[in-house]
Amino acid sequence: MYEHLGELLTVLLTLDEIIDNHITLKDHWTMYKRLLKSVHHNPSKFGIQEEKLKPFEKFLLKLEGQLLDGMIFQACIEQQFDSLNGGVSVSKNSTFAEEFAHSIRSIFANVEAKLGEPSEIDQRDKYVGICGLFVLHFHIFRTVDKKFYKSLLDICKKVPAITLTANIVWFPDNFLIQKIPAAAKLVDRKSLQAIKMHRDTFLQQKAQSLTKDVQSYYVFVSSWMMKMESILSKEQRMDKFAEDLTNRCNIFIQGFLYAYSISTIIKTTMNLYMSMQKPMTKTSVKALCRLVELLKAIEHMFYRRSMVVADSVSHITQHLQHQALNSISVAKKRVISDKKYSEQRLDVLSALVLAENTLNGPSTKQRRLIISLALSVGTQMKTFKDEELFPLQVVMKKLDLISELRERVQTQCDCCFLYWHRAVFPIYLDDVYENAVDAARLHYMFSALRDCVPAMMHARHLESYEILLDCYDKEIMEILNEHLLDKLCKEIEKDLRLSVHTHLKLDDRNPFKVGMKDLALFFSLNPIRFFNRFIDIRAYVTHYLDKTFYNLTTVALHDWATYSEMRNLATQRYGLVMTEAHLPSQTLEQGLDVLEIMRNIHIFVSRYLYNLNNQIFIERTSNNKHLNTINIRHIANSIRTHGTGIMNTTVNFTYQFLKKKFYIFSQFMYDEHIKSRLIKDIRFFREIKDQNDHKYPFERAEKFNRGIRKLGITPEGQSYLDQFRQLISQIGNAMGYVRMIRSGGLHCSSNAIRFVPDLEDIVNFEELVKEEGLAEETLKAARHLDSVLSDHTRNSAEGTEYFKMLVDVFAPEFRRPKNIHLRNFYIIVPPLTLNFVEHSISCKEKLNKKNKIGAAFTDDGFAMGVAYILKLLDQYQEFDSLHWFQSVREKYLKEIRAVAKQQNVQSASQDEKLLQTMNLTHKRLDVYLQEFELLYFSLSSARIFFRADKTAAEENQEKKEKEEETKTSNGDLSDSTVSAEPVVK
Repeated sequence: MYEHLGELLTVLLTLDEIIDNHITLKDHWTMYKRLLKSVHHNPSKFGIQEEKLKPFEKFLLKLEGQLLDGMIFQACIEQQFDSLNGGVSVSKNSTFAEEFAHSIRSIFANVEAKLGEPSEIDQRDKYVGICGLFVLHFHIFRTVDKKFYKSLLDICKKVPAITLTANIVWFPDNFLIQKIPAAAKLVDRKSLQAIKMHRDTFLQQKAQSLTKDVQSYYVFVSSWMMKMESILSKEQRMDKFAEDLTNRCNIFIQGFLYAYSISTIIKTTMNLYMSMQKPMTKTSVKALCRLVELLKAIEHMFYRRSMVVADSVSHITQHLQHQALNSISVAKKRVISDKKYSEQRLDVLSALVLAENTLNGPSTKQRRLIISLALSVGTQMKTFKDEELFPLQVVMKKLDLISELRERVQTQCDCCFLYWHRAVFPIYLDDVYENAVDAARLHYMFSALRDCVPAMMHARHLESYEILLDCYDKEIMEILNEHLLDKLCKEIEKDLRLSVHTHLKLDDRNPFKVGMKDLALFFSLNPIRFFNRFIDIRAYVTHYLDKTFYNLTTVALHDWATYSEMRNLATQRYGLVMTEAHLPSQTLEQGLDVLEIMRNIHIFVSRYLYNLNNQIFIERTSNNKHLNTINIRHIANSIRTHGTGIMNTTVNFTYQFLKKKFYIFSQFMYDEHIKSRLIKDIRFFREIKDQNDHKYPFERAEKFNRGIRKLGITPEGQSYLDQFRQLISQIGNAMGYVRMIRSGGLHCSSNAIRFVPDLEDIVNFEELVKEEGLAEETLKAARHLDSVLSDHTRNSAEGTEYFKMLVDVFAPEFRRPKNIHLRNFYIIVPPLTLNFVEHSISCKEKLNKKNKIGAAFTDDGFAMGVAYILKLLDQYQEFDSLHWFQSVREKYLKEIRAVAKQQNVQSASQDEKLLQTMNLTHKRLDVYLQEFELLYFSLSSARIFFRADKTAAEENQEKKEKEEETKTSNGDLSDSTVSAEPVVK
């Protein structure tokens, strides 16, 4: 009875300690009282009646006094126990006082013997109850047993602090001094100071011994688990059934005792550090986390073998009841054999019979309580000998433990206190990462963290406890990601990179020098359960590597082989099943992407030079060691990446670009200085063409070129004609890019269609599926396949006539009467070509020089631009009428012959300097002639793209004829349909 009264007092004491330690609750209570004062000053503002405030304030004061001032326990023990109506006087009942004191001392004697020992079970909780009973005894009877008081305080040297619940620590010495100040005066101050000093000493000693404790318990628990597995796996033999049950009983109790000891060490140490606000070393944190793992390992062992344990428990309880019945039977016979009759003996005998009857049945909590009460009477009058009583007490204690084994193990292994010690989790994860060999212990720690959830589900300070759970879940996952998963991902990636690039010798990777961590052990872990998810480390790292490798490959497509090798290595070394990236054309060379060029076409056409014959763009200049090039393969691969739709978008962007450039072109042609010179040149040519064999004079083009320079020169030394040439080159480059897009599209389509056996006879899969009567999904797939094959066949067969589109869209505008000034363009082509040839020779000469700025060996964009503009203006005939390239050829051949003739004459005089000069002149003339010839060939080739053989009028006539043919064929078809109708009927 006194033990249970002690338990009740412990509950009240615990409530006081919880409220006293809850700083937030106190702060919020103070704020609430301040708010009430504001309400008191202006009740109408808050819509409250003033007369209701005072009763409410009185109620709050009462509530504060009873609950929040730490007076719950005090109010209980300070009650008026004496009856005021002349009834029983409790405080003056000496018999009761003596019985009360004797009971406390008896319980204390039992508790003190086992407190702090390996066989300790619940003695700490009972000690709290004893202290509560002692204070109650003092408040009722106002007497203090000084010797017993000192004995209670001496326990503090064994047990400096007791964890009441979760993170609530209780100091017995503080409690006894505070609740019985009169008794505190009887003890000298040094003794009280020594107790407080002992706490610091205890923490220091515990910090030093924790590592040894962990090692010891690691061996104990591992050994216990092996014994547990061995005993529970062994078949039970009937001849040794009792012995086997005893072994099982002992091994179960041993597991519980280990759990209790480990739990006590963790809670006491962690909570003492927090309560005394002392820093904990990393070594201590790691050791305590190891103990948490061992604690959960014990719980998991019981859980894993729960079916066998449950079966064994029922047999063990029966066996223990049998042992208890034998002991009681002996005592009962002794009482019966005694012939002396007395009421006390009859009571003892009745108690023993009651205990016997109660033991003959299931071992429920109520029955065990009745047995305990019966034996407290039945053991009086020396019915049991000393050597009989102790074994009976041991059996009954075992019966209590085994009957409540599951609940007791669950209680001792409950790690909900970790909620208040979450700060240790990052340090723990760092340790797990550094010691990957023991990676499997993560399961135990997360199991411990899950223990916080049931308590959190009772939270009432939020709208829903799920908000608290979400915050907790998020916090734990963020710590896990930061301190383990992300570090693991980075380390694996780094290892793969260094392994693939070992030939570069980037770092010393000798494991004997720099150490080695076997991170592969993390990937052999089973997924960890936490809340409503499974944390799969293997899947997390695999996803990270897949995402990283894919993204980096798309940024630098030329690195695809490196990342593919890293994927294979991840599979070989770590067993990770990587996802194939499936990026297009896995032999993609380095080059600009179509999308990038399209967005920056104005920069592209100015920085790259076009080569007509090889269909290649070369970078004009670069700070790098190499120049970038773009060819059809690059474009085809880009189209495969982005889809064929990018082609039309690119042409649209080119159209927008050309619009802006043609506006500048028109402004230049409209300029008075240019227009007047061009009109003069046209008039001049018309006047002299009959005399000059219809050839435009070379000297006139040279004169125009020189005359333009007089109009002004830019800081870079360029004339207006130079800038106009650049404009035409950029227009030509844009057209060259459109040509490359079309070629790339055809290339891409042909690569895609190469797996189709016969392009002329493509099977219709939709019809075949309908014939077979297959599922709707299969029909959709077949329809989709037919559509794809049709698109690829059409694209590979034709390709879109982008040049024709770009001519048709601009030509009508160019040929309008309001743009008559553009009709002079053909006459500016000769001086433009002369300017281009001089520029081209200058660029090629720079190739042989050390400083290669401005060096180039091709620029066919100019020829493309001239051919395109002549087509837009329909001036091929006008330009051909100049016979410009014939005039140039004749001029240079004439000069070459003249120089050759002079060389023959001078060779006789043997003037070396003059001969060298003539040789250089001859070579220069050859170079100029060759450059003009190359330009002529490039221009002729470019004109073919724009159908230079036909004028605008001829093209229109051809278009009309085609339309008439189409109409005629449609008419014939309808006639034949009509005539066929009667036959069908």
